[in-house]
Amino acid sequence: MRIALGIEYDGSAYNGWQLQDGDNVTTVQACVEQAVTTVANHPVRVICAGRTDTGVHALSQVVHFETESERSQRSWVFGCNANLPKNIVVTWARMVSEDFHARFSAKSRRYLYVILNRPVRPTFLAKRVTWEYRPLDEQRMADAAQALVGEHDFNAYRATACQAKSPVRHVYSIEVRRNGEWVTIEIRANAFLHHMVRNIAGVLMTIGAGEQAVAWAEQVLQSRDRSLGGVTSPPCGLYLVDVEYDDSYGLPRVSDEQLLWKPV
Repeated sequence: MRIALGIEYDGSAYNGWQLQDGDNVTTVQACVEQAVTTVANHPVRVICAGRTDTGVHALSQVVHFETESERSQRSWVFGCNANLPKNIVVTWARMVSEDFHARFSAKSRRYLYVILNRPVRPTFLAKRVTWEYRPLDEQRMADAAQALVGEHDFNAYRATACQAKSPVRHVYSIEVRRNGEWVTIEIRANAFLHHMVRNIAGVLMTIGAGEQAVAWAEQVLQSRDRSLGGVTSPPCGLYLVDVEYDDSYGLPRVSDEQLLWKPV
């Protein structure tokens, strides 16, 4: 059987999603696989929709795995959660067809970048949001972002160590909103490059602070040169909030009303 899981996690304490070598390296994938293995009563390897970096969070990561163990959906959810640390939780489980693949079946992914924009730093949200003390003009950020919508070569917006074979990605939408002291950048695309969202956020915040012109976002894009793209923004404000699949798979989705810090 092939089982899909929805997973929510606070990435603050983890060295990203993906398994890594080293006794002192803790990853989300390692914790999830240990929990699923315990419930399935045999070794399990899970495949995810998108590998998040160190310190990045998820409201709706999706994974799949193979098993011959028969368990109810409830048993997968609550059994896994009983064996997971408090900052990782399985939110749903579904049996899926053999053609489902958490990564390759995904039609789009959506990230939310959350900024606390005020002169003083955060306290209990310090590892869950990005703090920006400079006043940000969200309209300038929104205007600049539109140059990035569409299919483009995003070489200037990916990490120099990115291993993707092609830098071309299709960004379906970028929305910048303000709600009091909160500024959010919501980006939906077919797929993302390493550090792509954080580099876009860094450019937009620089523009919002008035340190670069609105046209700079497009100039960076057209340059295809990462060295011209400014500072990579911190990971703590970044959330994987939704992965879209064909409706035929019947998988739950995160609604707009469920998103944290969603402006009204």
